[in-house]
Amino acid sequence: MLIALSQEGLGVIAGRCIQGAAGATILACGMSLLSASNTGKAQLRAVTLWGAASAVGAAAGPLVGGLLASTLGWQGLFWIDAVIAVACVPVTLFAVKESSDPTRSRSIDFAGTVLIALILAPLIFALTNGSAWGWVSLPTIGCFAITVLATFGFFMVERRVKAPLLDLALLRNWVLVGATLSILLGSGTVNAIMYVVSLYFQNQAVLDMDAFQAGLATLPIAAAAVVLSPLITPVVGKIGARTTIAVGFIIMSVAFAALAFVQESWAYGMFVLPLVGVAAGMSLQNGPCSSLSTACVEPREVGAASGISNMARYVGAAVMTAIVASVYGSVTANQIAVGASESAALATAFSWSSIAMGIWCVLGIALALLVARQVTRKPGEFEYAAAAASTSHTLTPPERIEPEAGATAPAGARQG
Repeated sequence: MLIALSQEGLGVIAGRCIQGAAGATILACGMSLLSASNTGKAQLRAVTLWGAASAVGAAAGPLVGGLLASTLGWQGLFWIDAVIAVACVPVTLFAVKESSDPTRSRSIDFAGTVLIALILAPLIFALTNGSAWGWVSLPTIGCFAITVLATFGFFMVERRVKAPLLDLALLRNWVLVGATLSILLGSGTVNAIMYVVSLYFQNQAVLDMDAFQAGLATLPIAAAAVVLSPLITPVVGKIGARTTIAVGFIIMSVAFAALAFVQESWAYGMFVLPLVGVAAGMSLQNGPCSSLSTACVEPREVGAASGISNMARYVGAAVMTAIVASVYGSVTANQIAVGASESAALATAFSWSSIAMGIWCVLGIALALLVARQVTRKPGEFEYAAAAASTSHTLTPPERIEPEAGATAPAGARQG
């Protein structure tokens, strides 16, 4: 409602901050409650339904959003979101059972939380504005300096707090680190390309789509991810997790290589196959990485490992999008400054953005050589179902968590 009522950018940004904080709470707690409320096959079915809903939302979101923005204006989007949110309050209160673990510490790592924000916010700010400020300017260097100091402080704090936000001991697990970095690269790359595609498709100098047309244009990408999700488990069963992850990154690398040849004369049809390739590759690498991130640790560490991989998803999306936004904006400005037409400048910017994302995917292929080499156990049925169900969350597999003495809550409540 705050966003819908806003008359300037500040109100929109404030509302988005609130949405982000609330969304993080809903995602983590919602999945924990879902898994704690069901067991056995019912649990697998619940996770699958959740994944299906998430996939449908991902596919329909840009399309419905574009339609509403074109007909009701952008404020209409947020009024409808507000109505849905209000309707969910009584549904949650009356239909969802509470769950908690009395053996868990009630301590909150406020210092670690603040330091994470101090690491990411200046970093993203510098990456986004560095080309305009100058990469060696005082504001840019200052932002990077804050990030470095906050990173050092974060590791110092996490060694001492009672309930750390991040268990530093897990960073010694190279399989978890490799899987987490793979998730960061894959999710970050997909979010970054969707950002560039949205700008490029709607620019009047190139494809000149309206919001609805741009949403419709992204439908094949979401559809590819939805169709491939159920196929991940049998593919992994045939060729193995490490090979599946590597194949996923290879497909993404080839797709970005194709997009690097974009020309200002390209019509929409030239983009479809490479973008579907990006979605297909991301689906192949993300699912196994999500499963392995919880399969490579001891049962008592599964929740924390799940939390690390989920954090990597959102950090990757924020940082990679900021980097690509900087590349896209700076290349466009430089090309126009040397006399290129706007359409040619935008095509060149899209090309260089694709090259940057392709490099990240090549790094992902190298990471695949590290992942799954020393896994202590193979992912179970639940983990593969959870990984295949959605590309947006790594779910803690409840049956793998060994209850502590005196624990009364379902293990599924222990979401990382």
